[in-house]
Amino acid sequence: VILHGFLGMSDNWKTLGSHFATLGFQVHLLDLRNHGRSFQSPEFSYDLMASDVLEYCQSNNLESIILLGHSMGGKVAMQFACDNPEFVSKLIIADIGPKYYAPHHQSILEGLNAIDFTTKPSRSDVDQTLAKYVSDFGTRQFLLKNLYWKEQGQLDFRFNIEYLSKNVNEIGKELPTEKQFLKETLFLRGEKSNYILKEDIEDIQKQFPKLLLNTVSKSGHWLHAENPKEFAVFVTNFID
Repeated sequence: VILHGFLGMSDNWKTLGSHFATLGFQVHLLDLRNHGRSFQSPEFSYDLMASDVLEYCQSNNLESIILLGHSMGGKVAMQFACDNPEFVSKLIIADIGPKYYAPHHQSILEGLNAIDFTTKPSRSDVDQTLAKYVSDFGTRQFLLKNLYWKEQGQLDFRFNIEYLSKNVNEIGKELPTEKQFLKETLFLRGEKSNYILKEDIEDIQKQFPKLLLNTVSKSGHWLHAENPKEFAVFVTNFID
């Protein structure tokens, strides 16, 4: 079961999901609430998202899963595994720690909120508006994957930018320190990312004592997209 990050969606994991399927795994790529094709709700928190995953597992008769989460999805995965350890055989967390992260998506959210879909902008119009707030081309391409034709001639985003903007402070919240997951856990970090620092490892180990930490080379926060081959090797070695 794979959980995407903030402003992402399950489609971000299609290539790796297909790869894991060729190894004989049944792969479930989930859209978290207010993202992708999932339902939209003004209520948004890690407790609620972990409950959504539990409901999904129960309704799909998934009794023993390998759970993989990236960034915000990694926080959801940590919370779910700590609250429902009987469902999780192994846990994989991609480039996020259990600690508190200060809000750092402000310019992205400003840019997304600046887009007025009532003017029926084209895809390139949306990109031009976004470029005033988000200079990095790769980040914009990641965000623009969420565009879809709501109806003929009318683009929109799949994520609910209103609800996500209102709840942005939820994204950085720490995993409560009393929560622990005592089974095998793989943490993967990007070599060029600063989300998991050397000084974080001791605290991670308190909550995930069976910790294995690997660094994916030549990659930043989007390590699974920037170096998918190495990412897949680390994951499959850990699962085996």
